[in-house]
Amino acid sequence: MATRMLCIAQEPDADELLSTDDFALLVGMALDQQFPMEHAFRGPWKIADRMGGFDIRKIADADPEAFEELAATPPAIHRYGRSMGRRVQELARYIVDNYDGKTSHLWTEGDLDGKEVLKRLKALPGFGDQKARIFLALLGKQRGLAAKGWREAAGAYGEDGSRRSVADVTDAESLTQVREFKKQAKAAAKAK
Repeated sequence: MATRMLCIAQEPDADELLSTDDFALLVGMALDQQFPMEHAFRGPWKIADRMGGFDIRKIADADPEAFEELAATPPAIHRYGRSMGRRVQELARYIVDNYDGKTSHLWTEGDLDGKEVLKRLKALPGFGDQKARIFLALLGKQRGLAAKGWREAAGAYGEDGSRRSVADVTDAESLTQVREFKKQAKAAAKAK
């Protein structure tokens, strides 16, 4: 996998965590809904700061009420801090139970093609088809995923040179371009 520094959260410490911890990147993707993208991807860093590190097993084993409180404490990890705290814990437990706590096994364990990785991502708590395709494109475009056919499995999100999702955010300028694409897509959908 690539070791290139991500620039999604637009905050150096948060981006460093996203670049070095696969579970943090997965959590950022889980939080990326109904909340500004860069703030969603800062969520894992907020958790790490409050827990003295970002440990998937500690997150999975944390007292649910205490973890919800941690997630909702201002600045919260999401505008729906408590419910997203529950989702983060569900995700941690799923990875611990199904992949021995090794997030990268979702896309590295076995002889996987893009369709199989997509299938695994769609099985995650809180990951529907679109979120799974976006994350697959993020893995392919920015994390060096070598699974054959990942671009096809990711659909339009896998297109080279596109500016349609977090998979395409590499700096402040590309974040602005992705925002503009989403704004235009929303306007077009509204016009229909």
